[in-house]
Amino acid sequence: MEDKDKRMKVLFLCSGNSCRSQMAEGWTKKLKGDVIDAYSAGIEKHGIDASAAAVMKEVGIDISGNRSKTVEDLQGIDFDYVITLCGYASENLPAELGQIKRVHRRFVHPMRLALGAENQDEELEAYRKIRDEIREFVASLPEYLLNAR
Repeated sequence: MEDKDKRMKVLFLCSGNSCRSQMAEGWTKKLKGDVIDAYSAGIEKHGIDASAAAVMKEVGIDISGNRSKTVEDLQGIDFDYVITLCGYASENLPAELGQIKRVHRRFVHPMRLALGAENQDEELEAYRKIRDEIREFVASLPEYLLNAR
């Protein structure tokens, strides 16, 4: 592993830091931990989504012990990029992140996809879909960030 001080510092920001941003942080630590120092936060704290934790555990990533954070909880970290994962986070970007390079990559909240699910298996399928989309995005890092405008 490279010197931690040389890794790109990336913040994944979402509305509540309960699901998508936690998944992105988990995937990044697993897939790109040698080149990216990953963090996640929300505009608000919503706690960890149990379904998100369950589907991440299926792929060997345990986020169940994570805590929901806001940007204020991460003061003092000099981020290279902030990646907003939902429209709410993009539209309500905290002022202290205003000077950081920002990339927006929207992912639907799996809870929205799961509306109308008739059982827990159908609900978890929605979470797996977003989990896998986030994995694919994270696999494209850091090149995606370096080519973003």
